[in-house]
Amino acid sequence: MNDVLERLRAEAAGSPERAEYEVLLVARPDDLAAALTSAGLPLWARELAAYRLGLAGDRRAFESLVLLLNHRDPPRCAAAAEALAVLDDPRTARAAAALATNALRTAYALQPVRLLTALRAPESAPALMATLSRLLSPNDPYWRVALACVEGLGVLADPRARELLTRAQSHPRLAVAATASLRALD
Repeated sequence: MNDVLERLRAEAAGSPERAEYEVLLVARPDDLAAALTSAGLPLWARELAAYRLGLAGDRRAFESLVLLLNHRDPPRCAAAAEALAVLDDPRTARAAAALATNALRTAYALQPVRLLTALRAPESAPALMATLSRLLSPNDPYWRVALACVEGLGVLADPRARELLTRAQSHPRLAVAATASLRALD
């Protein structure tokens, strides 16, 4: 949590709205929710409001956190995933699965894949399997996402993943993790 707050504080320091950081840092949930729909606030302010609401279990943060989970900036995605895991909204797994399996957004799928693993929802293993199967083509540039899928399938220990994990063993960057994940299925 401190890393997220420090990153947002640094972003706020260079912003004309920098005083808003301290306000949002101590704001009540209703004020945080209002900030999510307020016009003119910078992204860091919306992220701070959504992050704090998510960690407080306030489902008004859901939509904003899902948008941040799909952001091109990895630290924003990671913070959103952290807050969504705590939020415990029943829509989270479906949203993360949709983001993880979207072939047009594969570059941003790492945190949705990790979130699906943490959630252990019914959607988790099928989404990780669908994503991994697409990434097993030779020379795929998204090997880190594929690795997260392989590791997640090991954590989930879903026997439906056996054939896919066996195929992943033939990929040099995935082989060790795929072997470990296969052992977890036994």
